[in-house]
Amino acid sequence: MQAEYSTNNVAETRSLQVYTYLYTSMATFWIYDYACSLHLEWTFLLRSRWSKVKGLYIIARYVPFLLLSGHLYMNFIPNENSDKCQLLNNICSCFSLISVFCSECFFVLRTYALWNNNKIVLVTIIATFIAVVVSSITFAFATTATAPWTTSAIPGITGCFQSSAVIQLFIPFLLLIGLEFGLMSLTLIRAIQSWRSTNSHIYAVLVKHNIFYYACGLFFSAVNVLTLLLFQYGYQAMFQDFQFIVLAILVTRMHLHLWHTDQLAHGSSALVFIPLSDISSAGSRA
Repeated sequence: MQAEYSTNNVAETRSLQVYTYLYTSMATFWIYDYACSLHLEWTFLLRSRWSKVKGLYIIARYVPFLLLSGHLYMNFIPNENSDKCQLLNNICSCFSLISVFCSECFFVLRTYALWNNNKIVLVTIIATFIAVVVSSITFAFATTATAPWTTSAIPGITGCFQSSAVIQLFIPFLLLIGLEFGLMSLTLIRAIQSWRSTNSHIYAVLVKHNIFYYACGLFFSAVNVLTLLLFQYGYQAMFQDFQFIVLAILVTRMHLHLWHTDQLAHGSSALVFIPLSDISSAGSRA
C-alpha cells in the first residue's frame, strides 16, 4: 500500500532536494574554477614571497573546499539525529564565516591601500568591520541554535533542514550590505579624487576590482535577505553559501590577476610579491 504524505512533507522534501542539487552544482563549479586557474595559482604560490596577504589568500581559497565537503556530507549521508545535524551545520557555519571574513579582509586592505594608508580611514573601517563580524556571529548562532533540525518524512530522501523559520538570519546580511556599501563609497570617493592625477594601471585595476566585488556582494546579500523573508524550508538558505563561494572565487581570481599584472608591469624576472600598501603608494606617485 502506497503511503500518503501531506503537502508540507512534499514541499519540505522538494526544498531539500533543490538545496542538495544547488550544493552539488556549487561543488562542481568550484572544482572547475580551481582546475581552470591551477597553473596561474601555483605560479603565484611557488614564486611569490610569503606574507600575511598570501596567507589570507590560501585560507580564502581552500576553506570553501571544507565548507562544500561538510554540506555535501550533511546532504547525502542518511542521518536521523537532529543533534548531529546541528553540529554539522555549526561546523559549516564556521567555515562560511571564515570564508567571508577572509574575502572581506582583502577588500578592507585594498580600500586602505587606495586611501594611501590613511590611518583615520583604517581605524574607521576596522571598527565597523569588527562590529559587523561580532554582530553577525551573534545573530547567526543564536538564531540557528533555537530552530530544530529534522529530516524528510519521505523515505529515501537524505539530508536535514530546519523545520521552523529562521528569518532573523537576514540581519547579518543587512549588516554586510551596510559594510560593503560603505567600502564601495570610500572606493568611489577616492577614485573621483584621484582620477586625473593617477595614471597607474595597477591603481585602475584595484578600483575596478573593488567596485565589481562590492556590486556582487550587494546583489547577493539582497537576494539572501529576500529569500529569508519570502521562502520557507530549505529554500531559505539556498543562496547563503552560494554568495560566500562566489565571493571567494572573485577575491582569489582578482588577487591572482593583480599579482600577474604587477609581474608584467615590472618584468617577468621581478617575481616578488608587492604588498597592497606599496601598490597604493606607487599608484599615487605615478
